[in-house]
Amino acid sequence: MENFKKEIIAVLKPLVQLSEKELEQQIAVPPEHKMGNYSFPCFILSKAWKRSPQEISAVLSEKVTEKMERGSWIKEVRSVGPYLNFFCDREKLAEETLQGIFHSKEKYGYCEEGRGKNVVIDFSAPNIAKPFGIGHLRSTVIGSSLYRLYKALGYNCVGINHLGDWGTQFGKLMVAYRLWGSEDSIKKDPITYLYELYVKFHKEADEDPLLEEEGRKWFKKLEDGEEEAVNLWSNFRELSLREFNRIYKRLDITFDAEQGESFYNEMLSTTIDDLTEHKLTLESEGALIVDLEPFGMPPCLLRKKDGATLYATRDLCAAIYRYQKHQFHRLIYVVGAAQSLHFQQFFKVLELMEFPWAQRCVHVPFGLIKFKEGKMSTRMGNLIFLEDVIDKAVELAKQIIEEKNPNLQNKEQVAEMIGIGAIIFGDLSNDRIKDIDFDWDKVLDFSGETSPYIQYSHARICSILRKEKVSISNEINFSLLQTEEEQNLILGLARFSENIKKAAEIYKPSILARYLIELTRDFNIFYHRCPVLTAEDGLREARLLLVDGVRQILVNGLYLLGIKAPSEM
Repeated sequence: MENFKKEIIAVLKPLVQLSEKELEQQIAVPPEHKMGNYSFPCFILSKAWKRSPQEISAVLSEKVTEKMERGSWIKEVRSVGPYLNFFCDREKLAEETLQGIFHSKEKYGYCEEGRGKNVVIDFSAPNIAKPFGIGHLRSTVIGSSLYRLYKALGYNCVGINHLGDWGTQFGKLMVAYRLWGSEDSIKKDPITYLYELYVKFHKEADEDPLLEEEGRKWFKKLEDGEEEAVNLWSNFRELSLREFNRIYKRLDITFDAEQGESFYNEMLSTTIDDLTEHKLTLESEGALIVDLEPFGMPPCLLRKKDGATLYATRDLCAAIYRYQKHQFHRLIYVVGAAQSLHFQQFFKVLELMEFPWAQRCVHVPFGLIKFKEGKMSTRMGNLIFLEDVIDKAVELAKQIIEEKNPNLQNKEQVAEMIGIGAIIFGDLSNDRIKDIDFDWDKVLDFSGETSPYIQYSHARICSILRKEKVSISNEINFSLLQTEEEQNLILGLARFSENIKKAAEIYKPSILARYLIELTRDFNIFYHRCPVLTAEDGLREARLLLVDGVRQILVNGLYLLGIKAPSEM
């Protein structure tokens, strides 16, 4: 559809005196296929033309029709009230789309618009010495999908796991381990055991407030580089990374760097000196701040009264380091909406430091994830473990497989794909800014708007294609694909690349997830109404190519969301 849209812009540009960028922003997809493939609203021209949008639409319709040439993408143009609606040449669209998918395969829909530009994405960022909680799922899967989406657009992506590996809580954990720790227990299940110690510390501290002070002392020892404190902290960090990486492997998520908060310790004083040189720092009740009241925000706290630095200071160091290292085109932070004020302050301070690239920093916020059944894991505290959620989803997927297809080979691997896919899609199919009410019945529904629904449709297509080989030649007659069901599928396939771009542009993988649901729904309507293998010669080959195109786009789209597509279910 991109070539079609470019032709519309080329035809309209000299007629309406708008730039390509302005036209690109105005041209939209009508709400129904029968209204056209693209639509141009004429309201924007009313003031300059001193005519009603309806009149302008009628005039433009005549002028565009006069310019249409043989072989044009534009088959028809209609004036519909204040809108100018464009219809593409269906046969041309079918031929280009289906041939393009067949030849490009897993790269179909990709482009090179980001060539030579770096996009740095900060996502996941769990706290070490704690189990990987469900609270980090959203940052992890949204960030991973954005990484893949920007890769598909040709950008060089750098995924960073900004681990929470510094702060007073580690002093508390050291105290707890020294008081109650067991070497045998930590070897058996290190992260769960460390979390139990952390919970125990807070329970004991309620009775003995001196423990809190002891925790602060041990963190100070860590900051001062005392050997015992550093060794304990290093061990906690190593054990945590080993556990996190095991879960990331299950989710098929990787990072290019795992630079936690501690990485920036040596840069703190230089950054604070730089802020002071810019005359941005003030002392307030013994603390060091940047006054942001003139910008309608509370002060940005850089250093506490006791000399300890905070998130903002470390984030400033990290942003400066990342630009020096990567010269990023964009720096994206995938962090919960609760931290929106922090990022407004942090970005404003970068701007006041006169970094021109401060405008390239973006906060991608998201809502909370909630379970209607409350706590899922009762082993300790009120933390819901991500692995508990994964295990439950996979177990439920196994039960469904046993009911529907007990003779399926590789049941364990397929259940893993279905269960994990359901969790990821259950998150990404929702607008990220909204809270999610997680419902097991919904996310694992094979007929609902879920990942298993898409995966099952993909497996159904694979079953069709196992019976007949798909090939492409000059003998395929694309004009035979005339039914509404076939045309809806072709249009859907042709819009894959623009959905990739839109999802990346507004940082919402939900755009792509919803697109895949609609494509799958259109396929299932086609499947029930249009025979493939029993169709007459000529039509059978064309429909097989169409079906194979759907299969490939489902695989490509699920991959960009971080989900696998089993060939059998």
